[in-house]
Amino acid sequence: MATGNASMASYRPGVLIGNWSEDLSLQEERWKDFMHKRERGELLIQKLKKLQESVLKKIQLSVSKDGFVHFGDTVMLLNPDKKPLVQNYSGVHGSLTLAVNLDEISLYSTKPSLAPRGLSAVESVNPVGRNTFCVLSVDGSAEGEPIKFGQNFALGTTGGFSDQMLYLASDHKSFMRFSKKSCLQQVVLTDELSQQTFWQAAFLDPQLRLEYEGFPVPANSEVIITHYFTNRSLAVPRKFWTRSYFGKEHEVICHTYLDSHKAEEDKNYWLIVTGNPGDENTTMFDRPNPQPGWVRKNEFSKEK
Repeated sequence: MATGNASMASYRPGVLIGNWSEDLSLQEERWKDFMHKRERGELLIQKLKKLQESVLKKIQLSVSKDGFVHFGDTVMLLNPDKKPLVQNYSGVHGSLTLAVNLDEISLYSTKPSLAPRGLSAVESVNPVGRNTFCVLSVDGSAEGEPIKFGQNFALGTTGGFSDQMLYLASDHKSFMRFSKKSCLQQVVLTDELSQQTFWQAAFLDPQLRLEYEGFPVPANSEVIITHYFTNRSLAVPRKFWTRSYFGKEHEVICHTYLDSHKAEEDKNYWLIVTGNPGDENTTMFDRPNPQPGWVRKNEFSKEK
């Protein structure tokens, strides 16, 4: 019995048996790897914290003093809520803002250039890192100049998801390239500025579209945003959604929805939202009674 007890005692964890030297070396390597990743900010919890800080960081929108959108402005793109006439409408109600979709990010990847590539529409209308964009010049126009109807511009991210700015882009639908839910032309983010990242604003009424070509684009008013390279308009179908890190989000595509009068439907309506000059914590969309007045001014200037 004593011999058996001595034999059992020899197998306690503190006894160096088996490949004890290799196990000890492996533990030391794991500890060094942990300390190295912590110093470089590559631990999973550090990545999550950094991502949350950039995504949910409150962004102050640019204030438009003249009521127009300018190059260099930080804005939100908002698809307004339109009450459908049909009773059995299956789409989502409420205003939606264009936002960076983070589902394609792998927090376990060690690639330094890893960046989000997808976009979605979210129900939050508060300006934060993931749903605010910077209006960029692509034709040499100076920062601060108003954007005109029919003029090319680009939209860059402001959330700091990667080392460089990402641009809103699209391309023709193909066998390998299409949106996941609607199977139409997809909208993505890219780090390369090209014709696929050029966009134009068009006047809402197609009968007056040519008449307003070259006039400044008003802020906080409904416009059509069209992709220059494919001539299809930015849209939210409101019937296709996915689950993300932040809950239910809705698909954004490039597709022109036309009604019986050959006019764009509300799926293609967008407001370029700017900041509220009277309150830094709110936007012009939050104001109860906006006073655009820009159409009358332009018409008056034309008559003169």
